[in-house]
Amino acid sequence: MDMAEQGGCMCGAVRYEIREGAQPVHHALCHCRDCQRASGTPATSWSLFQREDVTISGEPRSYQSSEHAERQFCGTCGTSLFYRNEQIFPGQIDIQSATFDHPDAFPVQGQIQTAERIGWMGKLDGLPSFERYPG
Repeated sequence: MDMAEQGGCMCGAVRYEIREGAQPVHHALCHCRDCQRASGTPATSWSLFQREDVTISGEPRSYQSSEHAERQFCGTCGTSLFYRNEQIFPGQIDIQSATFDHPDAFPVQGQIQTAERIGWMGKLDGLPSFERYPG
């Protein structure tokens, strides 16, 4: 039985729910410089959904990050949550997939904007790895 996927910000002030059975149009790891700067991370994972499949509770704040792009985040804790761009994604909303309550719900399907990928991101498999912070 399918269950509606949910997620939200760190403090819980903004929550969202995906309509039961809805699947992302795509789910990608984005390496663009805008995402790096907006999130403070080397890459951001985005799950793109039809807008009518997403219900948002709470009041996310908005930032116009480019001529057609709007990024939304929690005004209380600062968690980045949504991206909207009616020019390239009409009627759709991108959700930062790490904010899902169950981030593994929708497998990532690819990487985009790799022309701007930080060089050391391609070498992560060769680095030491620890399940928790090393002691």
